[in-house]
Amino acid sequence: MNRAAAHLLTRLYPRAWRERYGAEFEALLEDRPGGFLTAVRTGVNVLWSALHEHIFPTRGGKMNQPAHSFGAVMKQPSAFLPVAMSLTALAMVLGDIALNGVVHQADEGTVAHLWQLLMGLQLPVLVFFAIKWLPRAPRQSLYVLALQAGAALASMAPVFFLNL
Repeated sequence: MNRAAAHLLTRLYPRAWRERYGAEFEALLEDRPGGFLTAVRTGVNVLWSALHEHIFPTRGGKMNQPAHSFGAVMKQPSAFLPVAMSLTALAMVLGDIALNGVVHQADEGTVAHLWQLLMGLQLPVLVFFAIKWLPRAPRQSLYVLALQAGAALASMAPVFFLNL
């Protein structure tokens, strides 16, 4: 790609992005081999990426956040899924109690089976999280595990105290 086109495509990005990556990106575009079709594809790709960068800038958020902060670790699927599963199980139990009251049935019912599945299926995710993140970020991982345990206990409390 010629120098003018590479400079023009680089100018599509926000100024903060250009200050950090602009020179390297422009050099990358200039060194890119290929014909007219490759240049058009690259141009469309750069245009789309620049638009995305204006809407969802990388200069904040993930770039400024420490790699192993509580927030960064909590954004991992293996961290937030067990919490979400426990809170979903809690919401189902409380919703069932609100709709039907405390009813002791011969068969446990759909809500009880779903609660058991949600609580049981989060165990492999918890083990995976502990194996992956405890060596990398022990303190933050322990906080996440404590949050996960609290959510699980909150989901178990109505089942235990109401003998459901």
